[in-house]
Amino acid sequence: MMILREGFTAQDIPSEIKEQITGVSYKENDNIKLHDLSYLRVKHYDLTHTVREGELIVNRRLAEEVLEIFAELFDNEYEIEKIRLVDNYGADDDLSMADNNSSAFNYRVVSGTQTVSAHGYGRAIDINPLYNPYIVGDKIMPPNGAPYADRSKQFPYKIDENDLCYKVFTRRGWRWGGHWKTQKDYQHFYKERKHPVRTVIRRIRQINSNETG
Repeated sequence: MMILREGFTAQDIPSEIKEQITGVSYKENDNIKLHDLSYLRVKHYDLTHTVREGELIVNRRLAEEVLEIFAELFDNEYEIEKIRLVDNYGADDDLSMADNNSSAFNYRVVSGTQTVSAHGYGRAIDINPLYNPYIVGDKIMPPNGAPYADRSKQFPYKIDENDLCYKVFTRRGWRWGGHWKTQKDYQHFYKERKHPVRTVIRRIRQINSNETG
């Protein structure tokens, strides 16, 4: 078990959690195995500013970093209504979002595609999704998040570039769905997998830029 500090721990998926998620958020697949994931317990403030204990599953390579993120949010008394495994909603992302549940791992495809979501690799976390909906065309998810689709308005729990949650995640190299061009996913933070070829190309471009600059 990894203990960042009291209330912030990570460990291999416990047997009772394996039983809970198998066939629900976790399906047998060729992309990620249970031993690639970690089970985290984190403290957080809910929307009544009461301290709660949450749980989430993430890619084990990101476990320590995610603990640090939630510890920083907790230290700053950032409010997150619920942090529950999506299995409490039958792994139904729509139900989880509608209940304003913040969650991470769920082996599923991106809505409307056959592409495995970053959530399916344990590399994405959705925060306060009711107040920070996913918007594509005229569709708003969750539907009860429609009052918060107009991001020019000011309201509590809104994630934008001035929000602490945005700063804490992006400072560590996470990307934000609010920056997407053809759609917007204001709840969604994700950490891209390192691609060795892309990494080399990026380094070559940086070297060339320094030489010509």
